[in-house]
Amino acid sequence: MPTVTVRTETQADAKQVEKVLFQAFGNREDESELVKRIRQSEGFIPELSLVAEQNGEIVGHILLSKAKVVNGDQQTGVIALAPLAVDPKHQKQGIGGLLIQEGVERCRKLGYELVLLIGHPAYYPKFGFKPARPYGLELKQFDVSDDVFMVCELQDGALGRIKGVLMYPEVFL
Repeated sequence: MPTVTVRTETQADAKQVEKVLFQAFGNREDESELVKRIRQSEGFIPELSLVAEQNGEIVGHILLSKAKVVNGDQQTGVIALAPLAVDPKHQKQGIGGLLIQEGVERCRKLGYELVLLIGHPAYYPKFGFKPARPYGLELKQFDVSDDVFMVCELQDGALGRIKGVLMYPEVFL
């Protein structure tokens, strides 16, 4: 397999990223529209919008952006992982995993304590994600089962301290 490079997305990548999102999500525009809205929001962190490049072609994309966990009058900044996309022709080659690992590591270096997501229960646990509700985290904006609402702890002890309701920014709704 040719080398895959994971790097920060640039403005020049936008059209190729849109194409990957469209193809990866069954020729729907929902995810590319979500990415556009996140890019325009205050929750956007440019260095957490990553692409996987192979032979000069964008074959994958991940976006991690700001969200918060609310517990009464206490709010904690966290990261939401959404979306993750790999061109269908390049799936099952480890590209999604490379994007997740790089994204999570960048979140850790930026000082974030938790990454949360709604995702496939057989896929994300390979990268340190586990069901979030047993740790006192809740999601009310979307009706999802326990096994798809997941969390990855980036700083030791964060899951013992941070409890409450995950609030996705309005751009997700």
